[in-house]
Amino acid sequence: MAMEGLADRVRIWIDVEDFFVFAATGGRRPTGIQRLAFELCCEIRLLDKAGVVSFVRHDRLRDSLAVVAWESIASLFGTLTEAGGPARPATAATDGRDIENALRRRMRPIVGRLPLELRAPLGRMLRAQLQALNAAGAAATAAARLAVAAVRRRRARPSRLDTGDRARFEAEVGRDDMLFIPGAAFVHPRYPEFVAGLRARHGLLVALLVYDIIPVRRPEFVDAAFTESFGTWLDGMLPLCDRLMAISRSAADEAAAHAAARGIALKGGIMPIPIGTGFNAAAAPAIAQPHLPAPGTYALFVSTIEARKNHWMLFRVWRRLLDVMPAEEVPTLVFAGKPGWLTGDLMQQLRNTDFLGGHIRIVDQPSDAELAALYRGCLFTLFPSYYEGWGLPVSESLAFGKPCIISNATSLPEAGGDLARYFDPEDVPGATALIRATLENRDDLADWTRRVTTEFRPVSWQESARAVLEHLA
Repeated sequence: MAMEGLADRVRIWIDVEDFFVFAATGGRRPTGIQRLAFELCCEIRLLDKAGVVSFVRHDRLRDSLAVVAWESIASLFGTLTEAGGPARPATAATDGRDIENALRRRMRPIVGRLPLELRAPLGRMLRAQLQALNAAGAAATAAARLAVAAVRRRRARPSRLDTGDRARFEAEVGRDDMLFIPGAAFVHPRYPEFVAGLRARHGLLVALLVYDIIPVRRPEFVDAAFTESFGTWLDGMLPLCDRLMAISRSAADEAAAHAAARGIALKGGIMPIPIGTGFNAAAAPAIAQPHLPAPGTYALFVSTIEARKNHWMLFRVWRRLLDVMPAEEVPTLVFAGKPGWLTGDLMQQLRNTDFLGGHIRIVDQPSDAELAALYRGCLFTLFPSYYEGWGLPVSESLAFGKPCIISNATSLPEAGGDLARYFDPEDVPGATALIRATLENRDDLADWTRRVTTEFRPVSWQESARAVLEHLA
């Protein structure tokens, strides 16, 4: 096996700095990238019978690495997953905008009965008052978020985290050892220069796992500053890598095309690795969650709420369904995830329509137990994203035996295979027709569900780890 082939000639140093930075800056629940990297690290460690794998943090003061104990990593990750606490089910955030909309509805019939010469000045006065109320609500919300972030930072301040053992790394590192980077290294300032220094001093080889190149491929979906910093990181890292892996064939092809367009010579191809199915949710006990929608009454979309994920499309689809179907036949649409980038317009539209009369509901940052309950109770899942590196909620849905109606873009057909049904993420009428047909033919949905349950074959994280180790060898 690959592990034995490595044992007598190199060590593998796995960069886990991302976990510690996330905790030190007040992170709540780990992102998909961090969860995936953690699962890989767990399985690689279990496969390491020869003891050649070590986990390292950054010692930036000395431009070096420091060995950190696995127990510290596991404890930290457990703290992160527990620190999220129970999610807050909601249909809307309670802030000044909600109060403003309610007051507008109540005042409209009163103002309408006033003489015309009074309406304009009274309207201006009310608008000024409402704007002040809205600003006060926004300030209170921001203050609350800052207070929560401060509490989280105190829970895992850097001084209480394992800073690692630099002396051990310096004593044990050898030429042609492998530095493997499985996480979100693009968040670290000047990371390519840091890695280049390690290569020059120690003769390290470098292996990188690529998730996606969204910030440079589809910059409209991220903050402009992130597009610039990510592009600098990517163009700096690709020439340094002796091994490149990706979480899908689509991600590998996109990264290779980017390198070719930029004139960057890669030292080898970019190998896709199989991605494990799901995280802790599948193992979560089936505990009653009375605050969640009743089983069988909703469709589910698990994702951070951001522009790239295309929640806007499903808002339009559900609005159309309510126009052409009896309201009682249209299930609730559940968005399970926290708000992210570029969602201001969508959130305002949801508020303006009272979340389509209650037919859309947000469950903010669900716990693993809540997420498991949501998967188990849904009719089917949806994933209309414009661009993905893989599509973990798709394979996770299939693992729960739930059909998926998803976008046909980028890597998603790799995740869904023959068991998902697809639409163009730009085609609202096409998506509406597909979802309506699913709702109106419950016998077909039942047959589809049985097929998913019997035919889906999950991928273990051990398979993912073995693929990584074989490529490192």
